[in-house]
Amino acid sequence: MEYLYKHAELRTDPGKLLEGAKSVVVVALSYNQPSPPPPDNGGPFGRVAMYAWGNDYHKVVKKKLFALADRLHETIQEPFESKACVDTAPLLERELAAAAGVGWIGKNTMALDAELGSHLFLGALVTTLDLEPDEPAIDHCGTCTACLDACPTQAFPKPYEMDATRCISYLTIEHRSSIDDALQLKMGDWIFGCDVCQEVCPHNRTAPVTAEPRFAIRPPGPYVSLDEVENWSEQDYAEQLRGSAMKRASLDMLRRNTAIVKRTQSPTSRSESRDAE
Repeated sequence: MEYLYKHAELRTDPGKLLEGAKSVVVVALSYNQPSPPPPDNGGPFGRVAMYAWGNDYHKVVKKKLFALADRLHETIQEPFESKACVDTAPLLERELAAAAGVGWIGKNTMALDAELGSHLFLGALVTTLDLEPDEPAIDHCGTCTACLDACPTQAFPKPYEMDATRCISYLTIEHRSSIDDALQLKMGDWIFGCDVCQEVCPHNRTAPVTAEPRFAIRPPGPYVSLDEVENWSEQDYAEQLRGSAMKRASLDMLRRNTAIVKRTQSPTSRSESRDAE
């Protein structure tokens, strides 16, 4: 994850993204929705993290930020500049979200809101407007360690700290080369991302369902046929994942993940995994 420190100076100073910047407006958009049951037509299938079930969030959130900027121009009687950022800019969104009162950073290092939970997309509007800051968010994790205890690969050395090299989301989406055999045995059926630490979070139990229709489930959906992915051509890959955040992982990576799930979900591999524990 070299990109995290490649632009460290930019990440710590939003003013370097926009000349004259004085404020950052941080927004959160829920993508929470019920998980459908697994297919019953035999499989095998690989799971996809909830954030990639619908349309690519980058475009959805950025359009909303552009609309917000337009509303501000209509409302505020002074000229200003702004820059919309959704994940792709070197910006510390979670830290800014906590500072802006949008949500605290949980023990699993994700942004959390007491009512909306953690299934949130964050966006930021860096602006030259001099706005009065909101109060920072208050941490409501308390003594709970459900997320830390549930992680299959023990990716959390301690609360509020994650070892990305052990995180299933990182391994399936960002890691470009082969995956350590010991970690493969713990990856379960995840082919793209992982939701385990969010599935067990108490704040997600009563979180409302997203009202954004563009996040509704679309193909390939929460469960992907491993046999199909294994046989995808580059054209199949492009067509199946058009407009999906799953394109963050290349076809070669998805094939690698598919092979891992197929191998580790066999009865023999599951037995080996239990013995290793």
